[in-house]
Amino acid sequence: MIPALGLGLAVGIVLGVVGGGGSIIAVPALVYGVGMSPAQAIPTSLLVVGISSLAALFPRSREGLNWPVIALVGAAGIPAAWAGAAVGKLLDPNILMLAFAAIMVVAGIRMLKKPRETEGSCSVGPNRAFRSCAPKAVGVGLLVGFLTGLLGVGGGFLITPALTIFLGLRMKQAVGTSLAIIAVNSAAGFSAHAAGYTIDWTTTLAFAVPAIAGSLVAARFARRLKDKHIRISFAVLIFAVAAWVTAGTVTA
Repeated sequence: MIPALGLGLAVGIVLGVVGGGGSIIAVPALVYGVGMSPAQAIPTSLLVVGISSLAALFPRSREGLNWPVIALVGAAGIPAAWAGAAVGKLLDPNILMLAFAAIMVVAGIRMLKKPRETEGSCSVGPNRAFRSCAPKAVGVGLLVGFLTGLLGVGGGFLITPALTIFLGLRMKQAVGTSLAIIAVNSAAGFSAHAAGYTIDWTTTLAFAVPAIAGSLVAARFARRLKDKHIRISFAVLIFAVAAWVTAGTVTA
């Protein structure tokens, strides 16, 4: 119970500060910290992260959300999440966890790179640049949605870098927009994994309640932080969890 409370709080803080990344803690925490199997941890993670993302979204809404991007990325991610869940059920759990770690390293490296200062086509909205924005947004949605279903992540550790690097959103707008997309992706991924899944309410609530509280408090605090500090902190966290996942998988 105590590990679930502490790890849930950590997930919420990460979600609130960087607009994503909660799942990269949630899945390993539930597997290695709480003792769940990957088959149990994936839908539990999606449920907790989805709810926590919605909670963290409200303090961020004042900074502006890119609703066209949310609609494009979110809509593309729903069928992709179902496809990813179907593929994930055919693979060995250890392979999934190692793939998880590899993707985290790639995302962390990209976050360390300074994003473009000029706004991209999606940052000004599809009304002015729909033909340029839409294909990229749909592509991001398909990729992140597939990984959501495959690995049981909300996709924030990939969505936030993708929104800044590929779609040209400013970091602070990308964080809020990412939270909304995570909620959509998490719901889609959870529905794909729901068949045959029985919720362990004691563990889930012990994980979810501090995650929601942490996300609300951290989201308000994060508005005072600089984009550079958020990016670097996020990347360091990703590398640390990737090492943790790799060590836990290899020694299992």
